[in-house]
Amino acid sequence: MFDGQPLAVFQPFIDTATGRIAGVEALARLRRDDGRLHSAGPLFNDPKTPLTPLRRLDREVREQALARFHEAPPDWFLSLNISPRWISRLRPEQALPSLKQLERSGIDPTRIVFEITELGGASSRLPGVVERYRQAGARIAIDDFGAGYSQLDRVLALQPDILKLDMRLFQQAARGGPSSEVVKALAQMAEKTGCWIIAEGVETEAELDFALECGARYVQGYLFAKPEERFFNSNAFVNRFAQLRDHYVQQKLAERARLMTLRQQLGELMNSFKDWIENGAHADQQPQPHTSPWLLRIFQCDRYGTQLTANLEWREPHWHSDARYVGHNWSWRPYFYQLLAEGWEERRLILSSTYRDATTNQYCMTAGQFIDNGKKLLLIDIDAAGF
Repeated sequence: MFDGQPLAVFQPFIDTATGRIAGVEALARLRRDDGRLHSAGPLFNDPKTPLTPLRRLDREVREQALARFHEAPPDWFLSLNISPRWISRLRPEQALPSLKQLERSGIDPTRIVFEITELGGASSRLPGVVERYRQAGARIAIDDFGAGYSQLDRVLALQPDILKLDMRLFQQAARGGPSSEVVKALAQMAEKTGCWIIAEGVETEAELDFALECGARYVQGYLFAKPEERFFNSNAFVNRFAQLRDHYVQQKLAERARLMTLRQQLGELMNSFKDWIENGAHADQQPQPHTSPWLLRIFQCDRYGTQLTANLEWREPHWHSDARYVGHNWSWRPYFYQLLAEGWEERRLILSSTYRDATTNQYCMTAGQFIDNGKKLLLIDIDAAGF
């Protein structure tokens, strides 16, 4: 039926806390007559593939994986893919073939992760099957998390132990842009629900850096290893991972140093504008921020968030005034909460985290400090990409 003999291969999961291999995912390959291996993934993704032989292929590969897993270190886990398409064909209360295979193998169920794929077409029986997996002692992972927002309700209902970020979305997000914020938000949501994150498809150092930034517990991908028939030594990637992790940390330290320099420059700019305002805010005496290419605008609000003055926008070599936003209230913006919570009590400059500006649609940060004995806020908007 298929072009080649079914074969189980294994791709390791690297623990980001240790750099050691924590487990492997079993993947289906077909070995052709010339000895080359080809992924069976396209067969599973093609709706025209007959289900009965495909199910036999799936179970044969799983059987091989369980048999081979006896050779793995005792602290590893094994991730096995389960399609809801198989579940939908089960009779009510039928014994689960995957659990029967697991029982025959003699593998401790606590070392098994059942990875649910194709959640978009999930069977209505899936929650009950997941509960039976869990009662047996296995853990549950959801594959391709983030591929469709309609999955969120299903994910929450299943209460998985592990979420695997959708590979295409993850790789796109690692290149920057709006999708990076989406993936970070998904990772934060997963963390709050008690899930571990697996970043799969990690093929470059930039993608590893982004996985670490998302708080991934495990990473998987060609940066470390392709799927192989053999098992790697648990410490095979420890040194390489340590080097990559240290490089990431050094990058973050450099970012922190740049941020501290920015804070110092902002403090000096803020003080010059406070002096200018206290001296009457004469147009011919405005500070000239020639050394601040990241500056977008300066304006004042009352302590309740209502804008009192026009935006002063610096377009070297001149200031430009934009009065369109006078009277607008910004108290709902995230940076304003932070300013109110910390700025008055600590009497210091507060710098917000990065956010997307509501009017210009660009990524910004806002610095603010109380002036006029706490009656007003002096605010500086910064181009987050410019520092």
